Amino acid sequence: MPARDESEIFMPHDAYATLRVSREAGLVRVTLDNPPVNVLDVALMADLRHLLTSVRDDGSVRVIVFDSADPDFFIAHVDMSLVDAPDAFDEIAAGIPDGVNVFQALGELLRHQPQVTIVKLAGLARGGGAEFVAAADMAFAAIGRAGIGQIEALMGIVPGGGGTQYLADRVGRNRALEAVLGAELFDAETAERYGWVNRAVPADRLDEVVDRLARNIAALPEGVVAAAKRAIVPADLAGGLQREHDAWASQFVRPAAERLIRGGLAHGAQTRDGERDLEGLLRGLAS
Repeated sequence: MPARDESEIFMPHDAYATLRVSREAGLVRVTLDNPPVNVLDVALMADLRHLLTSVRDDGSVRVIVFDSADPDFFIAHVDMSLVDAPDAFDEIAAGIPDGVNVFQALGELLRHQPQVTIVKLAGLARGGGAEFVAAADMAFAAIGRAGIGQIEALMGIVPGGGGTQYLADRVGRNRALEAVLGAELFDAETAERYGWVNRAVPADRLDEVVDRLARNIAALPEGVVAAAKRAIVPADLAGGLQREHDAWASQFVRPAAERLIRGGLAHGAQTRDGERDLEGLLRGLAS
């Protein structure tokens, strides 16, 4: 891929409503900043899609590192208030490939990114946030601070943004079923043992570990990153993603899903206090 002038790639910083973007030699840093808890809403999804497509053909960028401006939350989950705005993603959906929904399309864009993508997970990532983590090439989680989980079952649905497929590919069918149906928050050490993340790292060393790896990859001789990504290709999940979408859509229209999602919002979901134990909040509604 030929290198392009940076001014051709990046819009001004303030053009991204939910991201802080910077770059150094071979490396782009993307900090998610969508208060109060970094929900995956229309704005964040649009900014992430724009960023990924903007750097896609830039041969001078070899690594993209994602972290969060919020020490407690990476991506909380998909914006639950979208239950009242079913057409909110129509503009984004118009440009996605056939065979995937708008949430799966973001995961697949990330999963097939030519650059190496690394998540620095220092807070919580549930639902669509957990799917984003699993779609990246690598993820490193802070011990004692990071948490990851597929919480959708507690809302009466199943993961619909690639989570079932990415999990099964990473951790195996048995553990994927445990994560999806158990709907628990996994700590960094358990996520490492299961293979959900590359490594659990002491919180005070997370920056050091990820930054060293990212800079080492960015400094490799020309062509090495591209060659490795051509050789180690993502699994073809097309059929599974269609099955996942059908399963998610069939549950989303049931009355239980609407009741649980609206109930969650009414009882503190998407507030900082409610999100700290979202599993407990939703289990209380279900009971």
